Amino acid sequence: MALIASALHILVKDKELADDIIAKLKKGAHFDVLAKKHSTCPSGKKGGNLGEFKRGQMVPAFDKVCFNGELFTPHLVKTKFGWHVVKVLYRT
Repeated sequence: MALIASALHILVKDKELADDIIAKLKKGAHFDVLAKKHSTCPSGKKGGNLGEFKRGQMVPAFDKVCFNGELFTPHLVKTKFGWHVVKVLYRT
């Protein structure tokens, strides 16, 4: 069972923009560039890097993707904060 994960994310208000960001990532766009341009989260200034966090530290839907989702694949997650494009880097 994974105890720690590290992820990048881009937080936006609407699904259309999140879908557009995922499409750009699939075409080879750099995550950090898109995070700095679009993310409404303070982590956007750091290219969306959330660093390491433990299971249960993030809201449930976000947590689930980070600890169960495929690594390095952009995932779309809806939370009370908005739409997240999440890229899980690793988990232990």
